[in-house]
Amino acid sequence: MSDHSLQGHVELHSHILPKSTYYKVYAALMFFLLLTVGLAYVDAGPLNFTVSMLIATIKAVMIMLIFMHVKYSERLVWIFAGASFLWLLLLIVFSLNDYFTRDWLNIPGK
Repeated sequence: MSDHSLQGHVELHSHILPKSTYYKVYAALMFFLLLTVGLAYVDAGPLNFTVSMLIATIKAVMIMLIFMHVKYSERLVWIFAGASFLWLLLLIVFSLNDYFTRDWLNIPGK
C-alpha cells in the first residue's frame, strides 16, 4: 500500500489515549460497581432506585466518553450521543409514569 492511502486513516484516528487513562477509567468503573453492589445491601427506601440510576448514568457516560471516544469526536457525534441519552430518559420517565400511576384508577376485578 502506498503512504498516501494510510495517511487518511491516520488522520481519522489522530487522538490516541495513553493506557493509563483506560486503567483509571476501568478502576473507576470497578469502584462504581462495588458501590452499586454495596447499595443493594443498604435499605435507603425510595432513594435506592435514584442512587442506583445515578451511578448507572455515571458509568454509562464514562464508557461513552472514553471507551467510545465521543469525547474527542465531532459535534455531530455529540448531538447523536446526547439524543440517545434523551431518548433513554424519556423511556425511563414514561415507563415509571405508567408503573406509579396504575393504582389511580379503580378497575373492578383487579
